[in-house]
Amino acid sequence: MSAIAYNDTVVRQFSIMTVVWGIVGMLVGVIIAAQLTWPALNFDIAWLTFSRLRPLHTNAVIFAFGGSALFATSYYIVQRTCQVPLFAPRLAAFTFWGWTLVIVLAAITLPLGMTQSKEYAELIWPIDILITLVWVAYGIVFFGTLAKRTIPHIYVANWFYAAFIITIAVLHVINNLAIPVSMTESYPIFSGAVDATVQWWYGHNAVGFFLTAAFLGMMYYFIPKQANRPIYSYRLSIVHFWALISVYMWAGPHHLHYTALPDWVQSLGMVFSLILLAPSWGGMINGIMTMSGAWHKLRSDPILKFLIVSLSFYGMSTFEGPMMAIKTVNALSHYTDWTIGHVHSGALGWVAFITIGSLYALIPKLYGKQEMYSTSLINTHFWVSTIGVVLYISAMWIAGVMQGLMWGAVNDDGTLTYTFIESIKATYPYYIVRFLGGLMFLGGMFIMMYNVWKTVERDEMIKTFTTTGFKQPALEGAIA
Repeated sequence: MSAIAYNDTVVRQFSIMTVVWGIVGMLVGVIIAAQLTWPALNFDIAWLTFSRLRPLHTNAVIFAFGGSALFATSYYIVQRTCQVPLFAPRLAAFTFWGWTLVIVLAAITLPLGMTQSKEYAELIWPIDILITLVWVAYGIVFFGTLAKRTIPHIYVANWFYAAFIITIAVLHVINNLAIPVSMTESYPIFSGAVDATVQWWYGHNAVGFFLTAAFLGMMYYFIPKQANRPIYSYRLSIVHFWALISVYMWAGPHHLHYTALPDWVQSLGMVFSLILLAPSWGGMINGIMTMSGAWHKLRSDPILKFLIVSLSFYGMSTFEGPMMAIKTVNALSHYTDWTIGHVHSGALGWVAFITIGSLYALIPKLYGKQEMYSTSLINTHFWVSTIGVVLYISAMWIAGVMQGLMWGAVNDDGTLTYTFIESIKATYPYYIVRFLGGLMFLGGMFIMMYNVWKTVERDEMIKTFTTTGFKQPALEGAIA
């Protein structure tokens, strides 16, 4: 078979920026964790307050770090599995520079307090329009590449990426429908409980499709490649795909238990959340069982450690989520730090670990290297990050359950046993542990940056971002 000229310029750009944005986003997370422990650290500066930095943290980690990883891996995977270069290379280049501009604008506007106050959708309407333009370009590049594939089969990873691209487009447009009144302000077209319903239809499916379905596409490619084993069950992967995308869309109301949302809608969200356990664990089992006959590789391959442990966290998070959606459990967990622990077991343990492992596998290939600069540094990164995640989520689980029990405790005469400030005081030691866990995870990202820098080398790093990628590149990879 003749060599194929792949467009890896844009893949390199997104891959390197994934590491950069990971450090930025997690640094902001550590800062706000420190502020919860030592409130004076905002220095009475408005744009350093928790309320300004928290949405910057979530946007940086989800859309800058996670989004860049998804652009990079989807562009890489769709070319290799379709055996054609990217469709419309100029549009592919536009997605990188456009997405980077979105992130920079978010980093400017959010600390200044410019927000539409929707969870994971805080960005103001002009930036929302730019996101839409970038996303349409992304869809054209991805589906155009699928359309011109040279083989009839569409590999399952591409099904997950395709569902993610389509669903996020629908979610973004509908949830951000608004009437602008200035360049920085707008009014949503929805109101009251309807607005809340639409927001958490968006919010939970941002988790379901941006942070789950898309990263499962990553998993279905990089675990078989790194283990050098076929996926355990291709039939199960197809069942996993259709079951997951059919059910996930209906689970959002579990975020609104005990609110003004109609009770039957809350119950419907709970039921679909419980059903979600089956396809989620089906995917986890499929990924882990791919290691059958290759478990010995975990002793010597820290990249596989990242990939497989990420699936363990995925399984744990997708058990915990449905459990917390049960109304009686939610009565204890709602508004507590247990929710924070659940989110970060998924965000750090699943999303960050699968991303880190995939990038460690991908970056040497993009730059024509045999392997990363230091395998021992990857191993160090794995253990530092794993200990950091465990400290973080354990502290939040314990703090959350304690908070729920303290808030619900009543005396014989019906008065509350504890004041709210007493629960805050009791939580303080766990905030210190959470800060230390986050600091360790951030330290792991600096280890990764150093390893990537030494692997890529200075001149090649500079060349990555001075190449526009608008023209069809020279031979940058091949399938023999």
